[in-house]
Amino acid sequence: MTVVSILLSALFAGIVATGVTVAIEKWGGLVGGLLGSVPSTIVPAAVGMYVAGGEEGLVASMSVVPLGMLLNALFLGAWLVLPRWFSTTARPLLFTSLGALALWSTLGLGMILTVDNMLSPALDDRGVALLGFAFLFITVIMFNLRPQPAPKGANSVSTSVLVARGAVAALAIGVAVWLSGLNYPLMAGLASVFPAIFLTSMVALWLAQGPTVPQGAAGPMMLGGASVAIYAILAMWSLPAHGVFIGSAIAWFGAVVGWSCPAFLVLRRLHASR
Repeated sequence: MTVVSILLSALFAGIVATGVTVAIEKWGGLVGGLLGSVPSTIVPAAVGMYVAGGEEGLVASMSVVPLGMLLNALFLGAWLVLPRWFSTTARPLLFTSLGALALWSTLGLGMILTVDNMLSPALDDRGVALLGFAFLFITVIMFNLRPQPAPKGANSVSTSVLVARGAVAALAIGVAVWLSGLNYPLMAGLASVFPAIFLTSMVALWLAQGPTVPQGAAGPMMLGGASVAIYAILAMWSLPAHGVFIGSAIAWFGAVVGWSCPAFLVLRRLHASR
């Protein structure tokens, strides 16, 4: 894992984490949530994994990304449930954040142990990826059948908050990509989708707008984030077949055109019908 890959991932994360807050604030949770969940940090992470571990390392790491995005969907789902549980506490945002992270960590550990036992001649890495995407697809559809209100922000997010959350997201993704170079492909794949951008987006929006705006963004982020799983599945083939530049472009455009754009159209129609 090269220093360049780590720095690129960190830089991408910081930019996206800052941009998604501004997008949700200006255009509401529907547009902003989808814009903030197109494949971003996974792109340099996949390149770094391919450079460091070759096709075998790339395929093994990318195979758990759809399951990792399933964890992220459940992480975002927790932001729709936990604020109600902790609404009477002194620090509902803190308890919601810790509860969502605890859920992600616990399920992530269970996922790693389960996948490690699932891998066999009957279910290879690509089979694990497709199975993970099937569960992810069902989950995000269920959470978006009855979409939450996705209003625009009424208050501006302060510059200091934007800078701080961009830095936190950059640090988290940089560390995650660095850990992916330790020759543990399952851990690498899970680390590459750690919900740093989702977490910092929800916290910053809550601080500036209250809980309604981030809750409205959770569903679109969840649905849009499935494009990262599509990217991982395509990258397992496109990077070895076409190299890091063309292969990354094929996987990115395939994920955005094949998932992000249709997801936006479907969600816009659902919100318009309410």
